[in-house]
Amino acid sequence: MNRLLLFIIGMVLSASVAAQPHYTKADSTLVTKLLTEARSLPPTTNMPLHFARKFIGIPYVGHTLEVCDPERLVVNTRQLDCTTLVENVVALTLCVNSKRYCWGDFLDALTQIRYRDGRLDGYTSRLHYFTDWIADNTRKGVVGEVQQQSAPFTAVQTISVGYMSAHPDAYKALKAHPKMVPVIKKQEEELNGRKYRYIPKSEVKNTEALRKAVSDGDIIAITCSKAGLDIAHLGFAVWRKDGLHLLNASQLHKKVVEEPMTLGQYLSKHPSHTGIRIIRIGK
Repeated sequence: MNRLLLFIIGMVLSASVAAQPHYTKADSTLVTKLLTEARSLPPTTNMPLHFARKFIGIPYVGHTLEVCDPERLVVNTRQLDCTTLVENVVALTLCVNSKRYCWGDFLDALTQIRYRDGRLDGYTSRLHYFTDWIADNTRKGVVGEVQQQSAPFTAVQTISVGYMSAHPDAYKALKAHPKMVPVIKKQEEELNGRKYRYIPKSEVKNTEALRKAVSDGDIIAITCSKAGLDIAHLGFAVWRKDGLHLLNASQLHKKVVEEPMTLGQYLSKHPSHTGIRIIRIGK
């Protein structure tokens, strides 16, 4: 009886810990500061771009979400990769758009966008493939993908993902819990075959058509030809006189930057990059 009681207590405590977000005081302080400042911004402010620029200079660090077992909501504004930059900015934007300015509101928003149906239920509930992220957040009304039948959306991406299930040892959680791999594989199979229009990199030029199709603050998802993957990199659209630029957490620069080169030039330096998909927050 005592062993059973101890087991139950252990399970309850484990569940309680898993339900607690993982963050530091610096994270909550920064988020609260940004949301408080946003209260006084003009209603015409481009919120995604405003918040994205607040993170310029933050160091690039990969795999910052892979720190808790079991899965917990991780907030790390001190170290960012391309996905966590996008998610933090989207969560902040959602808070302001709904006039919610508290730390708890941000945690709710981040949970909503990071996990399938807005519900944290272990590692496999996280939206690992960005195509899945787009689809799930479109259903929730958080974002909308720009899909036009006309130029510059002249190419079609047929989704064929499978990298995670094919390389489980590359993922800390899958290596520790092989039973999760079939769940991930099923999720991949549900994505495969879907088709999305995108702008091929040959069309990413300083043209009127591109300026009409892409707006400042749009999420740019770079499509790729790498086997098993759908999206290679993420960032935010920034228009300058010389063309479209990418604000991103850059592995090359080792920090969040507005790329000095145009996005067209950036794409040309990466042979596996095929073009861009455009996702608009709150479309």
